[in-house]
Amino acid sequence: MARQADPDFDLEKHRLAESRWFEDFEIGARFVLPSRTMTDALFAAFQLASGDNHPIHYDREYLQKRGHPDLLAHGMQVLIQTAAGAGLFPHLVDDSLIAFTECDFRFLGPVYAGDTVYPALTVTETTAQRSTGVLKMRATIHNQRRELVLDGSHTYLLRKRPADLET
Repeated sequence: MARQADPDFDLEKHRLAESRWFEDFEIGARFVLPSRTMTDALFAAFQLASGDNHPIHYDREYLQKRGHPDLLAHGMQVLIQTAAGAGLFPHLVDDSLIAFTECDFRFLGPVYAGDTVYPALTVTETTAQRSTGVLKMRATIHNQRRELVLDGSHTYLLRKRPADLET
């Protein structure tokens, strides 16, 4: 038997965070993403999803003969740890996000099975347009030894606050 709806419940207000618009972001705003330990299971899942079957990513004997201490993460396996969806940012732009338009990365050091990675996104540029704006964020990953292993950027196209929502 269905219960009567709660008159105080508002689906539009059931959000993790208040929506932000392009003009609400400031340079230097930082969004930490959850840390993750790169386990054998993650290596196997990435190998399965990507089809990358090079032994440097799954054959420990092959790696040891080449001087590596353990399985070496594929660069794209490291890159995906910066996915904004793992953190708060996409919840903030629920109403304003138009598109993720660009990314650019440099791989600076190895990531091995057992390493823990610490991704973060930091607003570095805001470029206003007529009704939208471009938000650029630096994307970084450090390992448990505080070494920067990935440095790059994400670029997003966001809507400006609609006139009917201006305060």
